Amino acid sequence: MSDLFIQSALPLAWAAFILAAIPAVLTVLNHLSFRSPPAASEDEPQISILIPARNEEANIEKAVQAALQSKSTTVEVVVLDDHSTDRTAEIVTALHEADSRVRLEHSPELPEGWCGKQHACARLAEKARYDLMLFVDADVTMSPEAPARLAAFMKKRKAALVSAFPHQVTATFWEKLLIPLIEYILLGYLPIQMGRWTKLAGFGAGCGQVFLAEKAAYEKAGGHTAIKQSMHDGVKLPRAFRKAGFHTDLCAGHKIFSCRMYHNQKEVFEGLGKNAHEGIASPAMIVPFTIMLLGGSLLPLILFFNSSLFLSAFWAQGMRTSPMWLINVAAWLSLLPRFLNTIRFNQSFIGLLLHPLSVLAFLWIQWRAFILRLAGRKPSWKGRAVG
Repeated sequence: MSDLFIQSALPLAWAAFILAAIPAVLTVLNHLSFRSPPAASEDEPQISILIPARNEEANIEKAVQAALQSKSTTVEVVVLDDHSTDRTAEIVTALHEADSRVRLEHSPELPEGWCGKQHACARLAEKARYDLMLFVDADVTMSPEAPARLAAFMKKRKAALVSAFPHQVTATFWEKLLIPLIEYILLGYLPIQMGRWTKLAGFGAGCGQVFLAEKAAYEKAGGHTAIKQSMHDGVKLPRAFRKAGFHTDLCAGHKIFSCRMYHNQKEVFEGLGKNAHEGIASPAMIVPFTIMLLGGSLLPLILFFNSSLFLSAFWAQGMRTSPMWLINVAAWLSLLPRFLNTIRFNQSFIGLLLHPLSVLAFLWIQWRAFILRLAGRKPSWKGRAVG
């Protein structure tokens, strides 16, 4: 056994313990703050439900019908057809004929320098009749209580923009492996309560699938125009509101919203990679997050399964009381966030059991996006270049 390994055994054990403890402790604390929205209030708010749709014939009818079932609120449902080449517009037209609360709008040509989704949402905001605007993706379905409960949450938190994280429906192996990392990273590395104590932009976060915005604040903050080149509206839109001086907040929406983002490995990898350069794969984040994820998820388990080597190293240093407890506790802490999230959000146990593999696959996607961006290659989504 080399002298270098003997001398590094204890620092490695402490590093594994600390890096595993950070997301474990934050996840436990965040589960106390990341709650479902309250029951609907008695004032029955008026809400414009705004749905950008590009080639969404498989999802749009289900999404619109769910929105029309909204209770304790007055709603209109506005769908913007973003140059679809399938039956999206035809389906929405039929829904309008059956219910006048549904409106179909058509997107103008995408201007230079705009991301398709942000342009669609900006146009939808212009068409909204009500002062509360609920932006939802076309693959999101909601319970009848969802809009009113989210409005009640906004009122309770005194925020100008709120976001709910839907239940993520997963069916294929790669969906089950990677999609639950959304909650893992959110709850493991963002102090939600601290974000409620400050308007600092760095604490802004949300889920781009579901946003409820006050129209006046949206316009003052610049809305989607302020983030027109971004694909990462889940981060960028809350930060735009905070920069304009508004509070934003987020809640657990798994009981009232659901979404299946992707349907196969190709979609999962492309979907997670398309906006990676604005998040973890950005130059400022890629190295620190790689260290935190590998150190908190893989290192504890590597040490745990090589316990005999480390025990020998500790003995070689003349330690009378072995600090093996550090390695053992670190190993359990590394899995605690995934366990808590799996139980609470009804996620697949595949992600929990293969957590180290999910982290490696996720980091591969991030580094691939980072390297491709350095090489000048832009990702694409739904037939359009991103960024």
